[in-house]
Amino acid sequence: MKTTYPIDSIRGQFPALKRTHNGKQVVYFDGPGGTQFLDKTIEAVRVYMTQGGANRHGVFPSSRETEELIAKARADVKALFNAPNHEVAFGPNATTMMFHTSRALARLWQEGDEIILTELEHHSNVDSWRTAAEDKGVTVKYIPLNTKTLTLDLDSLGALVTLKTRLIAVGAASNCIGTITDVKAVSAHAKKAGALLAVDAVHAIPHIYVDVEDLGIDMLFSSAYKFFAAHVGMAVIRKTVFERLPVYKLAAAPDEVPDRMEIGTQNHEGIPSVSAAIQFIAGLGTGQCLKDQISSGYKIVEAHENSLAGHIRAEMKTIDGITLYEAGGDVPKTPTIAFRARGITPREFCVRMCEEHSVFIAAGHFYAVTLAEKLGISDSGSFIRAGIAPYNSFEEASRFLEGVRAIMASLR
Repeated sequence: MKTTYPIDSIRGQFPALKRTHNGKQVVYFDGPGGTQFLDKTIEAVRVYMTQGGANRHGVFPSSRETEELIAKARADVKALFNAPNHEVAFGPNATTMMFHTSRALARLWQEGDEIILTELEHHSNVDSWRTAAEDKGVTVKYIPLNTKTLTLDLDSLGALVTLKTRLIAVGAASNCIGTITDVKAVSAHAKKAGALLAVDAVHAIPHIYVDVEDLGIDMLFSSAYKFFAAHVGMAVIRKTVFERLPVYKLAAAPDEVPDRMEIGTQNHEGIPSVSAAIQFIAGLGTGQCLKDQISSGYKIVEAHENSLAGHIRAEMKTIDGITLYEAGGDVPKTPTIAFRARGITPREFCVRMCEEHSVFIAAGHFYAVTLAEKLGISDSGSFIRAGIAPYNSFEEASRFLEGVRAIMASLR
């Protein structure tokens, strides 16, 4: 049983961590916008590109190798999300795949049908469904955000869900404030109404294990660049749903699932990197099968990240002028810390952290537009966001806190 988090070994697998800025080693706390690349994912791309890339369906070795690598990546993604009853389609990113899926699914909707979205989401998981619904005359409802608890009011679902509900779309975790949503509770409402459940797992994937079977998820979307790999999107769709999904595609393109969703030539060099990233998480865990290794690996990652995030949140509450945006202690969260600083704009705060302390963090609404509006901060720069990844250390957390304290002290 692995009990000690191998932080030095893990950091050694991410070449970008050696970068310096203004004479100091960089602290990458910008993981929610995209993690750094694992050495094995970089190598997977290099090997594919140097050994001879090819498109599929050829009779020569490089074409067959491409097909084998894609098949392996599909199997690994199924293990990542425990999705034996789902099919995996690849694409440019989660947002594009949500829009593609929503257009296909909307062909089955009729005027008067209803869908349910939320006020917490990244708008890829709002506008993709909302615009498709508007095109079809479908009613759009929203699970409200409780601005005091910074959680979704799931108690409202009983009144929102009707026999006309065709879809509920939620995020596994907020990319902005880290709140982890009780997807299983949402799923129960969807199943009772015979509706589909779509889940945005983009922010969750580096931090927590998302089990589509246990949670009752019909469609899951994620992006590998948030998970140490290349820019590859993933749509994990229940087979029975996928088989009747009338996707828009070329007439000559394959019609079987999941190929018919993969419009045009895929990122063949990037797809093998997805497998490498999944093996990284599995390598941290134990078990007889890949699924068990992945789930136990996530537990180890969670313990490390939550320890750092807990320390940072506790310390920031002692710094005058800092306002944290976080759900209560009884609400599970990713290690993503959203805050504001009195006397300085979010953007300028990030500039100073970068130039004075070589700590990379970000500012903005991060496409969680409704969330920022509901909190009344969208017109003043929205949030400052710092996010921890598995490769971040306690020493880096300390440097981040030192930077925050120094900036706030200079503003008094």
